[in-house]
Amino acid sequence: MKKLSVYFLLVLILVACNSTKHVAKNEHMLTKNYIFVDSVKYKSSDLQKYILQKPNPRLLNLPLGLYFHNLGNHDKPKTPSEWGKENPKKYKFIKNVFSEKQSIAYANSLINLNNWFLSFDSPVIVNKNKVERTSDNLWAYYKTKGFFKSKVKAIIKRDSSQKKATVEYYITKGKPTLLDTIKFKIESPVLDSIYKASGITSLLKTGDQYNDKTFRKEAANVVKLYKNNGIYYFTESALGFYLDSMDSIKKNYKTNVDFLISRGRLEEKDGTYKNKDYKVQKIKEVVVRTDYSYTQKDEEYSDSITYKGIKFYGYNKIKYNPKYLAQSIFFKPGDIYKDTLRNLTRSHLKSLKNFKTTNLDFTSVGNTGDELRLDVFLSPKEKYTLGFDTELTHSNIREIGTSAKFSIIDRNAFRGAEILKLSFLGSYFRARNGPGYEIGADISLEIPRFVAPFGLNKLVPKAMSPKTRISIGASLQKNIGLDRQTITTGIDYKWNYTPKKTIQIEGFNLQYIANLNISQYFTIYGSEFDKIEVIKNNFFPNENLSAATAEKFVFKALTDSNFATNNPKEYLTLFNIANRYSIITSNFIIPTISYSYTYNSQTNFKDNNFSFFKFKITNSGNVVGLLSNKKDDSGAKTIAGTPIAQYFKTDIEYKKFWEVSDDSVIGFRSFFGLIIPYGKSDIPFSKSYFAGGSNDIRAWRSYDLGPGSFPNVFEFNTGSLKLLTSLEYRFNVVGDIKGALFLDAGNVWDISKSLYDFEDANFTGFSSLKDIALGSGFGIRYDLNFLVLRLDLGFKTYEPYLKENKWFENYNFRSAVYNIGINYPF
Repeated sequence: MKKLSVYFLLVLILVACNSTKHVAKNEHMLTKNYIFVDSVKYKSSDLQKYILQKPNPRLLNLPLGLYFHNLGNHDKPKTPSEWGKENPKKYKFIKNVFSEKQSIAYANSLINLNNWFLSFDSPVIVNKNKVERTSDNLWAYYKTKGFFKSKVKAIIKRDSSQKKATVEYYITKGKPTLLDTIKFKIESPVLDSIYKASGITSLLKTGDQYNDKTFRKEAANVVKLYKNNGIYYFTESALGFYLDSMDSIKKNYKTNVDFLISRGRLEEKDGTYKNKDYKVQKIKEVVVRTDYSYTQKDEEYSDSITYKGIKFYGYNKIKYNPKYLAQSIFFKPGDIYKDTLRNLTRSHLKSLKNFKTTNLDFTSVGNTGDELRLDVFLSPKEKYTLGFDTELTHSNIREIGTSAKFSIIDRNAFRGAEILKLSFLGSYFRARNGPGYEIGADISLEIPRFVAPFGLNKLVPKAMSPKTRISIGASLQKNIGLDRQTITTGIDYKWNYTPKKTIQIEGFNLQYIANLNISQYFTIYGSEFDKIEVIKNNFFPNENLSAATAEKFVFKALTDSNFATNNPKEYLTLFNIANRYSIITSNFIIPTISYSYTYNSQTNFKDNNFSFFKFKITNSGNVVGLLSNKKDDSGAKTIAGTPIAQYFKTDIEYKKFWEVSDDSVIGFRSFFGLIIPYGKSDIPFSKSYFAGGSNDIRAWRSYDLGPGSFPNVFEFNTGSLKLLTSLEYRFNVVGDIKGALFLDAGNVWDISKSLYDFEDANFTGFSSLKDIALGSGFGIRYDLNFLVLRLDLGFKTYEPYLKENKWFENYNFRSAVYNIGINYPF
């Protein structure tokens, strides 16, 4: 209650701030814009971008940026000497007690604080000129929609006593203009032939309402058509749309359209311009400069190679195998020029990640005007790059420690633009049972083409940028959990089916997991030891029990037939503990193959209106399992005494984002995951699902939620089925500080009964959906452009494991989870 009171007090103080403190006499601060279209209030945000003046941004209906600005004072001193003259006693006191340097530092601190306040949002003062320009913008907008007789009237409503004002824009659209007769006239025989042969369908239709956007799309389609059929020099300036006179349009509310494409283009030579007819142009010569540098552009080349008609030059010895570099160049001598091939060549060369810049230059050659030369200028990156990263680490099983990663990248490792990367990882921290550390190393080779036997490398065309990645790595832990040792090797293939669709196949991935210190299990999973201790005290008081002997005690009790008969509840508890112990401490060989499909409609990182979909299916142990006939006591297949993990796993994720305004976005994320074991195999702990964490359900810590409505009694709660949904509203607070309001819902369940044998933990159908937990909260983010620092506070809103009062029982700051993260949660 005390914290709540402080919060409301803070809000009251902010509200009490004089928002017009820095508004001069006879000026008015803009508080609201209203738009009325044909006398109806317009609520959509699509016209906001045409309004030149907008009120100060608000958070929870409060202009916080303006309030912070008003804490500053424009009339305060700007330099230490000015501050000293205005505050002579303070300046002299600090100077005499400390030093003049300290008095200057003190003055600078006050000046900087004042400047910091003033850097926030200053009040937006209504400007009549900008209001008129906004009216012109709105009129121009409706003109582009065919409303040539539209009218816009702006009214400024001032409240001089409050020094505030609102602006109302009244738009009368009028009657729209329709397209009447549409005529196409293509003066060039070459262009006319291409247009007719293409069978292209015009977007301009008689009877349609005039719309500038339709005309622009029509022009873009025509330019695209010609530039993909050999007309390299064709531009939008070569075509024009001609309408009836404005008087006729306003009178008849319709217009004829003449679509004209000129016969040729103007070409400048020796200061004079000549009209040259359009011709289909072919590539005569392709020249690639493999180590281009502007500072060396006038030097002679020392090396040259010709491969399949492409000429390669180098100032030094050419380091790239022309066979592989030529695969990224989609023009060959004799090819007709196409814009699609130009874009494909540029993107393919960039995807090699071997060059700082990749420039393509086309020039006319010969006297006939139908031939082009392509010059490709490649400026290589440094062959070797060293990387070194350090960070503080903390997790459920690690105390705070430090980690470091050293990596070396070798570009063009085998002269085929391959990227070889070698990484070493190390971390160290103090644990309760002594120093803890982890060391690891991995090596990967990325090849910009398919490497596969039996001609499989030809299945995916090079236009889809196929890549092969081969990797191998190992890691070793000491005093971290069960001191896991991991060895991983794999090969996967990835290609872009379309610019928005990516396919990846994990051809073979083999992971070996060995737990070297399983004697620490009941020390790490202390809650399970506590349950064992309660049972021991109640039913086996004479037994000696410690974390080291807990395993023997459990299995001894489970073989006691009297205990099983007389105490079924306690027996089931020990049975589940033994089952989890067996799964989590087991060593595994995990041989997987997988297929994933990704769709991403985002055009660039600033695009806030896009959708994302990913589907992945994985199988483990199917092929390798056929090679082994040996089984362990439980019936699971083994190799060299180590169980083979056998399961099918499916992950489906969907994300959607909507841009609400220039500085606010709504994001939605959903996830479904399912893993089903077969062949008497258990699910490896590392492949199970968990809920909670800074990128998951933020009101719970990682592994703290679930499974189902089962009480949180284990340190690490996992499941074989997961549902997750998140909804987040992101908005601007002030400057680079962003805010967010979010809802997270989901849980994990066990469907295999291999992890738990409790009804509350298992998914039994639609009735189990009542076990979906709900978290809500808010976040503060600081945008550094290259990354986002994030603090999210998650509050437990609905807790399915509570017996009663499941809603808002622990909805308070004391039970909130404070999540610190980098970048957005999804």
